[in-house]
Parts: sequence; C-alpha cells; structure tokens
Amino acid sequence: MIQGRIPVAGPWVTRREIALVADAAANSWYEGAGRYADRFEQEFSSYVGRQFAICLPSCTSALHLSLLALGIGPGDEVIVPDVTWIASVAPVTYVGATPVFADIDPSTWCLSPASFASNITARTRAVIPVDLYGSLPDMDPILDTASQHGIAVIEDAAEAIGSKYKGRRSGSFGHTSTFSFHGSKTLTTGEGGIVVTDDEALYRRMLVLRDHGRSPGDISFFNGEVAFKYKMSELQAAFGLAQLERIDELVQRKRDIFAWYRARLQDHGGLTLNPAPVDTELVHWMVTALVNGSRGASKEVLGKEFAARGIDTRPFFHPLSSLPAYRDLPGASRARSTNEVSYRLSPTGINLPSALRLTEADVEVVVRALVSILRTDGG
Repeated sequence: MIQGRIPVAGPWVTRREIALVADAAANSWYEGAGRYADRFEQEFSSYVGRQFAICLPSCTSALHLSLLALGIGPGDEVIVPDVTWIASVAPVTYVGATPVFADIDPSTWCLSPASFASNITARTRAVIPVDLYGSLPDMDPILDTASQHGIAVIEDAAEAIGSKYKGRRSGSFGHTSTFSFHGSKTLTTGEGGIVVTDDEALYRRMLVLRDHGRSPGDISFFNGEVAFKYKMSELQAAFGLAQLERIDELVQRKRDIFAWYRARLQDHGGLTLNPAPVDTELVHWMVTALVNGSRGASKEVLGKEFAARGIDTRPFFHPLSSLPAYRDLPGASRARSTNEVSYRLSPTGINLPSALRLTEADVEVVVRALVSILRTDGG
C-alpha cells in the first residue's frame, strides 16, 4: 500500500528501464547514435500495426506535424471533440486553422459521429477524434463520413494505448495517429510522443519538418525550409523501449485497477464509471466516475474533499469552448449552446487515482473516501 498521498497517475518502473537508459547513456553516441530511437520506432509501429513511426518530444508535436504535413493552415477548419485536453486542439491554432468544437457521445465520451457530421462545412479539412481516457469513439461512421467529404483523420490516441475497436488497436486509424508518453501515461518516456502512419509521403514530409527542414541523412546542413526541432532523446527512447517490452503487463495492471474499482462501485446508484461500448476492448488510462447531480457532487467539491483526505484526483476535462483560451473563438458560443452532452457530463466527472503502482488496498481507501464524501454531501 502507498505511504503518504495516493497519486492520481504515475508510472511503473523496473530495473529493465534503468538498465536500458544506462546503456543508452554509455553507448548511444558516435557510431551508436540513434539506435534506441530506431528500435523504438520499429517496435512501436509493429505493436500498433502501422508501417511508419517517428519519435517526438510530445503528442502535441505529433499533432502539429500531422497538420503541417497535410497542408492544413489559415482558412481551414478542423473538427475536434469539445471535451479533451487542450493539447488536442492547440496545434490547430499553431497552424492558423480554426478549431470547431463538436459534441461527445454519451456512450463513448468521445467524438459524436452525428455531431461531427453536423459541423462539416466547405472549409473542413480534418477531424481529430480523441480516445478519451482510453475509450474509443465509434470509428466506422467517423471514417465513412470523413471519406465521403475528403476530410483527413488524425487520431489522438494519447490516452489509449492497448485499447481496441473491432479488433484494431488504437492508433491504427486515420491518416496519422498520435500517442503521448508523458509521465502519467500507461507507457512513458518521462516526456515524449510518437506519430504513426501508413502513408509514406506523409511520413517523409514529417521527417523533414521535425528536423529544421533538413532531409533525412543530410550532412551538409543545407536547409530547404524553416521547420521545427522535434526529436526524442536516446535516453527517452531507451526508456520507452523497455516499457514497450513490458506493454502487456502495463496494460494488464491498468485493467486490474479498473476491475478493482468496478467491483466496489458497480452497484452504487449515484455513480457511472467509464463506458464500455460494444465492439471495444478498453484499457482505461484514467478510472473516471460521473457523479449524479445532487448538491455538493460537482467535480470541484469532490476534488477538494479528496485532497483533504490525502488523495489526489483530476477533474473531468472542461469543454474547450468554456476555457478562457477558446471561449471567444468564433463558434465557441454556438458550441456552448449545442454541445449538450459535453456540458452535462463534464461538471460532475472526476478522475480517480489510477497510477500504475496502486494496490487493491489503495483502491479500497479511495472507494471508502468517495462513498463517505457522497454520503456527507448528499450524493
């Protein structure tokens, strides 16, 4: 059982990660330079079922490169779910395009196929479905609609490594897919990300864009354009490779943690845990509870009550259209009035501790605290 505060997220690190990072620190120079990044890219693309992968410093940079490689920029619109972390949409702003906030589906908590379709205009160039908290959207109608309208699909799979939709792994959909390896994620490199694709032209374009506009292998430092410095270090890649070797046990631990919560909370009438849509096998990055709308059951109140008990939590993401960063954007006002599911679910959702080092005894402590808080607050 964890001593001190119970963390909301965090990694599971073994001697294998430490050994590979130490080897990278000692040997990934000179003729050994790049070998861990190369191996990580090859093995990660194989795991996901994609042809190409590029290691990057973050999932945000992966989304940024995807948009740039697809030629998306000023005058274009990109549809995103209203409920997600801002990193899913900030790159749209980076390239000068306009984000359009669509509603989420109550059965998946991800992009609603119907809302996506209703938000398409003549300016729509791309859609970014987000695999929220490890759930997956209903991808078939999203892909069909996108294909019919010539819209590029960029899958944000940052939170969903190991999840499957109709037998296909998260990260295997769309023109590109992106993952996060932040320290809170199921597989981590501390900070970091990756973009995967089956499109060789996009892959080669992103290789140039991520290295200051240089072609791969260039040793003349003859830059063809102004681009970006988006690379992952060998130390990070070594850590990620070790984590990838252990991906099955990391995924299983996440499933165990969710099962511990579900066994204790499934009969609690005032709570709804992460959805389980048909045709999916999900790995919940965050165990999330929606609390009924009773007095005192808001995510802000719940967070403060948990904190007072030494338990760290996170609020369900706020709708992007409600954030100061985006609330004055053209279309945000409309989103606030039309995205009913986003604004209904967000206020009472909370991410419960889901760190990989949690024990079943820790989960028991969290559940007892939650039940006590709801009882006290009238939930």
